[in-house]
Amino acid sequence: MNHSAPLEAARGWVDAARRIVVLAGAGISTDSGIPDFRGPKGVWTKNPAAEKLSTLQNYLADSDVRRAAWRGRLDSPAWSARPNAGHLALAALERRGKLHALVTQNIDGLHQRAGNSPERVIEVHGTIHFVTCWGCGWRGPMQPVLERVRAGEDDPACEACGGILKSATISFGQQLVPEVIARAMQAAEEADLLLAVGSSLQVYPVAGAVPAAKAAGARVVIMNAEPTPFDDMADAVLNGPLGELLPRVCAGSSETPPGPRAG
Repeated sequence: MNHSAPLEAARGWVDAARRIVVLAGAGISTDSGIPDFRGPKGVWTKNPAAEKLSTLQNYLADSDVRRAAWRGRLDSPAWSARPNAGHLALAALERRGKLHALVTQNIDGLHQRAGNSPERVIEVHGTIHFVTCWGCGWRGPMQPVLERVRAGEDDPACEACGGILKSATISFGQQLVPEVIARAMQAAEEADLLLAVGSSLQVYPVAGAVPAAKAAGARVVIMNAEPTPFDDMADAVLNGPLGELLPRVCAGSSETPPGPRAG
């Protein structure tokens, strides 16, 4: 597909916008070595049983599920992943003073590592970098708990109350944090341009940010490897690698966007 016309249009809208809101999904992190969930090579596509580890009721009720989850956390690609060109393009967008909010469905923390301000990043599904206790509500960093797992604790308990520890992420069957969702939707309604990048736009209520922004008068640009349910609503749709598309869309018209690097 020839992207030049919609890409140039999107780039012009970025130049003209003052309150850009980005809705980022798992697709932005695949170039950093973190697989998505629902894509052709997604975690759940390849191994539907893996969903069980992400279901709250199973996690709380079954110590075997928790042990498997902790083993998986030890080997998570998130610990060694580095921001890619897509993440860096969104950080550059903030430096241009155009980013109103970055609503992310990701739990990997790569937006912050790329240089986006934590106060602009709205993590609707939580973060893998912290742990919470399901009993007393204690919250702390993940790495010290992982050290306990490496030392032989296969199902580490809360040191404060003995309760079940879980990564500070939103699992299936777990309620989203209402204040976080409200903040994300409010940001979408305040946008003059919404960029939906790397998201299947199938998970609600966050996917509702797209029609909410459109209804409030924003332009909508969707960038994703696969089609989404909102493509017909978008002002422009760009299908392709985000590491190539985002730097070009987010670069100012007076700037020369970086070309693909060799290697």
